[in-house]
Order: sequence, then C-alpha cells, then structure tokens
Amino acid sequence: MIQSVVHIALVVKDYDEAIEFYTKKLHFTLIEDTYQPEQDKRWVVVSPPSSSGTTILLARASKPEQLSFIGNQAGGRVFLFLGTDDLWRDYNEMIAKGIEFVREPKEQSYGTVAVFKDLYGNLWDLVQFKENHPIAKRVK
Repeated sequence: MIQSVVHIALVVKDYDEAIEFYTKKLHFTLIEDTYQPEQDKRWVVVSPPSSSGTTILLARASKPEQLSFIGNQAGGRVFLFLGTDDLWRDYNEMIAKGIEFVREPKEQSYGTVAVFKDLYGNLWDLVQFKENHPIAKRVK
C-alpha cells in the first residue's frame, strides 16, 4: 500500500492576502488557484519552494464557526513545521521581510529551530535538522 498526506487545510480570512504572504514572504509556489462556482470558493494550494511533499490548502473561512480558527489552528501550539537546508539564511530573510519570530533560533538535539507567526498568528517552526536526523534527507 502506498499512501501520503497530500494537503493540510489552513483556514484563512482572505485568499489573496494569504497567497501574497506565502508566495512573497515565504517564497512558496502557488500550485493551484481554481474557482469552484458551485460552492463559491477557491481551491488554493501552495507549497514550499522545491518541495515534493505535503502541500497547504488555503481554505477561506466560509462559516461563522470557522472564523475563530483563523490564526489559531492548533490552539496556540506550533501548527506547521517548515524544514530548511539553511536556517540562518531563511531566518534573516524572514526578519527582513517583517515576519515576527516569537522564539529566536536555538540549538536542539535534532537541529536548529526558531518559531515564527504567519500572517494570522499561527505558529510555525522553522527548522534545520541535523544531518543524521531521519527527516533531514527529506528536506534536501
């Protein structure tokens, strides 16, 4: 059996401002932006540069009960983990683009990690795994 997690839905307030943030500030690639008239919504998928793994579906809140999840997808915990081959390069560029870090880079047993907020306040780990970590080969 072959399976994989293809998309993770991220609740957003506005498609275009989310696309702008992910493509301009994080350099993600816009994979798809398709209008679905029967539901009056868009299918918007972004992916980190050069990634062939899981993508993010930017899902605009379409019901009142979904609004409270914008920026709080994981109840205040780190929600997503962005692996990189050069943490300091990405960290410095993200700082220059005004991205807010809530935890500065720190060495851990698995690598170097810093925590930042996306445009709505969801927490992300920016992480460069050590070469011997099982995930490291997936980031290269």
